[in-house]
Parts: sequence; C-alpha cells; structure tokens
Amino acid sequence: MASPQTIDLDALNRKYLEERDKRLRKDGIGQYIETEGQFASFLDDPYSKRVERAPIEREVEAAIIGAGFGGILTAVRLKEIGIEDVVLIDRAGDFGGTWYWNRYPGLACDMKSYVYLPLLEETGYMPPRNYASGTEIWQHAQRIVDHWSLRDKGLFHTGVTRVEWLEDRGMWRVSTDQGDTIFARYLIAANGPISKPKLPGIPGIASFKGHSFLASRWDYDYTGGTPEGEPMTKLSDKRVAIIGTGATGIQCIPPLGEYAAHLTVFQRTPSGVDVRQEAATDPDWVASLEPGWHQEIVENFTTLTSGGMAAKDLINDGWTFLFTKIAAAAAAAPGGEDMMATLVRAADIADAEKMNEIRARIDAIVQDPATAEALKPWYRRFCKRPVFHDGYLETFNRDNVTLVDTDGHGVEAITETGVRVAGIDYPVDCIIFASGFEVGTDFVKRAGYDFIGRDGQSLQAKWAKGFSTFHGLQVHGFPNLFIHQNAQAALPANFCHGLAEGAKTIAAIVDHARKADLPVIEATQDAEDGWVAHCGEVAANLVPFFEQCTPGYYNLEGKLTQEAAQGFGYGAGAHAYFALMQQWVAKGDFEGVEFSKS
Repeated sequence: MASPQTIDLDALNRKYLEERDKRLRKDGIGQYIETEGQFASFLDDPYSKRVERAPIEREVEAAIIGAGFGGILTAVRLKEIGIEDVVLIDRAGDFGGTWYWNRYPGLACDMKSYVYLPLLEETGYMPPRNYASGTEIWQHAQRIVDHWSLRDKGLFHTGVTRVEWLEDRGMWRVSTDQGDTIFARYLIAANGPISKPKLPGIPGIASFKGHSFLASRWDYDYTGGTPEGEPMTKLSDKRVAIIGTGATGIQCIPPLGEYAAHLTVFQRTPSGVDVRQEAATDPDWVASLEPGWHQEIVENFTTLTSGGMAAKDLINDGWTFLFTKIAAAAAAAPGGEDMMATLVRAADIADAEKMNEIRARIDAIVQDPATAEALKPWYRRFCKRPVFHDGYLETFNRDNVTLVDTDGHGVEAITETGVRVAGIDYPVDCIIFASGFEVGTDFVKRAGYDFIGRDGQSLQAKWAKGFSTFHGLQVHGFPNLFIHQNAQAALPANFCHGLAEGAKTIAAIVDHARKADLPVIEATQDAEDGWVAHCGEVAANLVPFFEQCTPGYYNLEGKLTQEAAQGFGYGAGAHAYFALMQQWVAKGDFEGVEFSKS
C-alpha cells in the first residue's frame, strides 16, 4: 500500500471525476421505471397469499401505516405512554417491513448486529454473531412484537388508499383497499424511506420472454431453496442474469454463482467491497457489558459515521475506520497548523488509503486481470453505501460466472431471449433485477396514497411547491400527523437508529398533548418556514462532496443540487440532528408546535 507521502490525491481525484463523467445522465433518477402495469405483479407477496376479507370500521387512538421497525418502535413508545389502542396497517403479510419483503439468498445486515438491531437490552437478546442474517433480523422484529404484546395490532395484506383529516372530529379517516374505514386520533406514516422497488428503464425490458423477478421479491418457486440457505437446486440447468451490483447484488451473487448452470453479472458501477470478518459474539465481551451499553454503541456508531467526534471508537469496523485515521492525524499535527485543513487532508488520505486497499484486495483475489480491473471502484468510500463480503470477489473465479462490465454505460437493451451490451447478445433463461429502491421521487406517489389535511389541502400539492416540514416529522396544515422519513431529518447509516429516535420524539409530543388535555397537535407555519430555511443552510455541507461522486442514490444519480439537497437528509449529520431533537424535547415546551382542543 502506498504511504501518505506517495499518494497523488490530485491524480486520484482526476480518475474519480473521469469515471463519474462516464455515468452522468441527463435523466438522473428518471432513468428508472415504476413497478406498475405489466410489472405490477413483480410486487406481489411471494410469501403469504393475500386474502380478501370483510371491511372493518373502527376507531383507534393511533393508526400506524407500516409494520416494519419504524411502525413497531413507534407502537412500543406509544404503549409506554399509555396508548394501547393502536393498529399497524401494512401491505405485507406480517410484521417486519423490509426484512419481511427482502429474503433473497445471502441476505444479511451490512453493519454489526449490536449496532443495527434495536431494543437488545430491553428484549434480553444478544446476537450470536457480529453480523445478523436477514432471517435473524426478521425474527428480532417478531421478538419485539411479542415482547410488547403487539401481535393483535397488525392489519395485514391491507394497503392504505387515502387519509383525510376530519375537522369536526379532530381525527384522521384512513381508507384501505380492503374497504376499511379507520378513524384515528393520531396518524403515523412509517412506510419506510427506501421501500418501493424500481426497475431500470432499459429499452426492451418488457419484451423478455423468459422468467424475471425482483431480488426484493425473490422467487424461490423458480430457483428452489429457502431464505435460510437451502440449495437452489432448480437453477442447475438455468442461465441466469443479474442486473445490479449494489448492496443486494453483492449478497445474492455468490449463492447464484454456486447453484446456477451459468451466471452472468451485468455491472454499470462496481461496489467497493471490503472484508466482512464475521465472527461469533465474544462471551468475555458480553460479560464485560454494563447497563446502557447498547445505546452507547448505537450513538457512538452514528457519531463516527456522520461527521462527529467521539473519545473512542467502540465499533472498529469498515464504517468507522476514518475516525481513527483522522484522529491520529490531528494528534500528530504540528502546533500552529490550521486544524480544519489538517482534518480535511487527513480525511482525504485516509479515504485514498482505504480505497487503494480495496482495489489491491481485488487484485489479490480475482484471478483474471481484466475481470479484476473491471471490479475496481473509482470513487470516494462514502460516495456509495459501503458493502462488506468475504465471498463476493471469489465468485468471479468460478468457471460458470461471467462479469459483463458496461464501462459505466449500463445495459444497452433487453431482448426476447436475453440481455444486450455493446452490441453483444447474452442469451439467458432468467433475469433478476437487483436495481434498488426509489429515492428522491415524489413521497406521496411512493406511499401510494395522499394525505388530505385542513381545508382539503393535499400533501402532494403542498410539496409540489417545495418540500417543507418541521423537523422532518410534522407538516403545518396536517394536524396529528407524524412521518418517519429522512428528508429534512436524520439520514443515518443505521436507519434503525433514526427510526428509534423518531419514535421517541413522536411519543414525547403525544404524551405532552395528552397530559395537557390538548389533543390536536400542529406545527406552526413560522416553525416550518424556519426549519426549511435552516435545512437549506446546512444542505451546503452535502452538495460539494456529493457532486464529485459517481452517480448513485446517495446523490440522486448525480443530480443533488442545492435545491434538491434542502429536501435531503439533515446536512449537519445525523448525530447533530439527534442532539438537536433531544434538546428540543428536554426543554419541555415543544417550541414551534401548537397544542389545542381542535
């Protein structure tokens, strides 16, 4: 590995920009298409058959749309303040959210289980390994549900079609595709910030005559096998293509390579795959833990991965590596130096060293030099979500696996019989789309329903004029509505931390309203305007970095402008957002929010 003195940062940045420019497209996020029309069946539940039932009409204290971790954690916090009359509505067949839908082979969390899994101390659960599989995470969601007796609160295979504020009742009316009418004092939208699958808008995508499906709706009837790792024996005579080499592709490509007769991987941009180093949980470490250990680890991780400084790195993984590098450089800096300049240079060098290490690892593992070169990522580490795997690179040493690198241009076309790149046709029996989820698209359209607030105002119409919230959680004109999402709110690497903190804040606001006997809660227009302006100011922290990055969902496919960034995650970092919110709640007066009888 090159020493800091031999790294030519200018040359490296030029290479990064060259690779970025290959991938820039005028259509940005418009290059993807929705899973509708001919592709609507791609979203069907492959795990639990929807059953039509008699419509329900009922009144509840709180309706939560979404039964993933956001919905579950909110139900837990509401129960702690005495609200048990709750319903969680979800299109899925059970609790779990993303971990219900995503069950592809090889699925696992990309950060340590002690960081990601919520409520470990409260449920008395210690993960057996440092990284949790998808099945384990789904089971933990079930554990939380059972621990807090929420099982009977779920209303599944039910999609919300419309929600409307009823001024005369001071409640929300929720309508569903099962014909239900649910009246709720408080409404929490926990649809999931990254939950709606998207498809690449490749010419001819609708013409393919073979089998195809989304990785997030894995078709085990076609492949054989199970989410728990049983062999996918039905692929033994199949030519399989996978389009997408992001976090999902990295995990499901190795098992596909093991079982398919032939696997062809179509790559536009390689991922920076770092070592994972799975290990059993150390019993001595567990014995050393003191009460409060879990929250401490979670907060430490978020601080280190969102621009903050901590006295110690409690995680020591591929996410937090920059902290130790930067801290060491700062400590070694001669007195009198510009500390900010020192930190920036330390971050640049640490990033370059890590990416050089990742590229060197590819050379050491992948036997074919041309394939190894094509797998090398040329961008800064956090331009894309970091991924970790101990078998992905080895997959390309298999005789039955072919990498088709598109040199940043993407797949040219899909034909009736296969996939075309640079004029060459690759016949396949099956295409698996690991093309990710919608980010930066219209929130209401992603949710699948609109919110109608005071005076018949549509949330979609309001946000068409510019995204605006108070703390990313409440919206003026939409009383008693709380939204779990990332825009103008925390965008942590650990989404569960953001959902957990959001749930606490919602419960604190509602608890204050109930104790004051002022059940109607609404952010003021002034508070909303002030927050939007503040988010615009701190958004300046995001744009300079991400405009240098290769396109991806982190930077809206290279279109993260200052205006767009204002509706992105809180620009000062998740750790700063959480600190601000905790101080706001602790003050007790909930400045910027009005509480009233109606």
